[in-house]
Amino acid sequence: MQHARLLPFRLSRPSSVARVLRYGFARRHFTVLALESSADDTCAAVVTSDRQILSNVVVNQQAFLEEYGGIHPFVALHAHQRNMPGAVQRALREANLTVNEIDGIAFTRGPGIPGCLSVCGNAARSLAAALNKPLVGVHHMQAHALTPLLTSPPADRPEFPFLTILVSGGHTLLLLATSPTAFRILATTLDESIGNAFDKVARMLGVPFGGTAPGAALERFCAGENSEGNGEEEEVPEIRMPRPMPGRLAFSYTGLHSTVERFLDARRGTLDTRTRLGLARSFQRAAVAQLEEKLVLGMRLCTKEGVRVRSLVVSGGVASNRYLRARLQACLDAESPEEPVGLVFPPPSLCTDNAVMIAWAAMDRFLAGDTDEYAIESRPKWSLEGLEESLLVVKGTTEC
Repeated sequence: MQHARLLPFRLSRPSSVARVLRYGFARRHFTVLALESSADDTCAAVVTSDRQILSNVVVNQQAFLEEYGGIHPFVALHAHQRNMPGAVQRALREANLTVNEIDGIAFTRGPGIPGCLSVCGNAARSLAAALNKPLVGVHHMQAHALTPLLTSPPADRPEFPFLTILVSGGHTLLLLATSPTAFRILATTLDESIGNAFDKVARMLGVPFGGTAPGAALERFCAGENSEGNGEEEEVPEIRMPRPMPGRLAFSYTGLHSTVERFLDARRGTLDTRTRLGLARSFQRAAVAQLEEKLVLGMRLCTKEGVRVRSLVVSGGVASNRYLRARLQACLDAESPEEPVGLVFPPPSLCTDNAVMIAWAAMDRFLAGDTDEYAIESRPKWSLEGLEESLLVVKGTTEC
């Protein structure tokens, strides 16, 4: 039996990128269909080079999260397989485009859960090959960091170099971004992410999810928005929390949720509403205080090295937390009162996983004609610091 050989598109025909560049952008903008399925959300979006978000489809797995107490990789994989075709169809319909009007296809290459990544990867590769379209694989965390470059008004748009805090269920990172592809990790977690700790504490305290992620439910409970809470004004007990690794550029969240767990075990899980509320707020304060402390250390390190930072970009699912936003603003005001540092967040709908950010992160590469082969593989483990080097390696290999 003979097997067909799959060739990179650059070797087989002029790309649609080249056609768009040849005829110019005055008549037509570049349009990207992007797919994302690195964790528990199945996402598809259509975005153009002139910053138009034509569609943004997110299909979550909240029912499964509540049933299994978090992401179950096997269940998530099969949910993505069921949801991806409909998500792509809906993204095109809402964009009022046919698939033939798409100029390029982007997908999350990594990092993420291996099986989940395979769904968006296989779908994107197959679509690109069948339609003879260019393909770009995107680093998930790079996409989070670059989202404000799409969504912010020109006057508020961050300029390089800027600091980035990426906070989600899988990551806690403090980064220095010096270009769209160059990132230096100043601090990362030594154990678990802040988002994972929020989720665990929400489940320990029995906070109703109410159709949202556990961490978001915990935030609402702390703010007194949950039906069991009685408002921020009520006095509640403050529970002492650890302060991990003071003075060190590193995060650690295992100790915080372990403190909550031990507190509950000592009382055999029986707490009145006031004590539960006090425990939740104490945890949230300690979790965010750690971000504040490491941010200050990172800013001082940049100053010491002669790097002037004018903006802080905060993204990832936990970036939607309003208490976190208020505390980070206060932290920046206190640390740099004479030279204000802008605090930039994507819209809440684009803080969590989405395909809009994947499309935008791929846009520069599409416009430069720097695209990937159809045989490109997913990378479940992929350091953001190695992004620029890996892109150069792929480019060199393709040009050989």
